[in-house]
Amino acid sequence: MPLEELSHRDRAILRAVGRGRAETTCSSEPDLFVDGIACCHQNTVRELAHRGLFTAAATGAPGRRVPAKLTAAGYRAIGFRVISGSAAPGPGSAAA
Repeated sequence: MPLEELSHRDRAILRAVGRGRAETTCSSEPDLFVDGIACCHQNTVRELAHRGLFTAAATGAPGRRVPAKLTAAGYRAIGFRVISGSAAPGPGSAAA
């Protein structure tokens, strides 16, 4: 699925990760927690992770929760461009 085909749900999950509100489990099939609550769309979460749009920000034992972070592709998917390791709003993107 091309990045242009992300649903509103996909983008909302990625925005939560980008805002530092999410934790992921250390697993080949990660779970995601937003504001400490399990995301109810774990199939979507796993698809986003497998597509390389977010990853764990730290290593840990299997099943341990660690902060989640967007990848460069994840930032682009929500309309940000990556400049020297930081992200800036892209043209026409909603920065908030």
